Amino acid sequence: MEIIIGSIPPLQPQPQKMPQKGGNFLEAQLLHVRPPRKGIAGPSGRERRTKQGSDPRKGRVLTIMVPDASLLPADIDTARYDVTIRLIRR
Repeated sequence: MEIIIGSIPPLQPQPQKMPQKGGNFLEAQLLHVRPPRKGIAGPSGRERRTKQGSDPRKGRVLTIMVPDASLLPADIDTARYDVTIRLIRR
């Protein structure tokens, strides 16, 4: 039997994963699909939303979930990204 008194060596810090310039592929799950928004008129008959924007008539809104959020860029909330999706039937 061997008894060692002391502590384990400190863990080495993990390198930060920098997003690749060409983009990276993430797996996600499709949660919901809905039609585009229509105008919402208030009691006065005017549009209630203050932000001017409209969804394309033939568009669809997809809700997706990325299981591992650490793979997403840190500035996903503030920066504009182009997103390309590839749909694969299960």
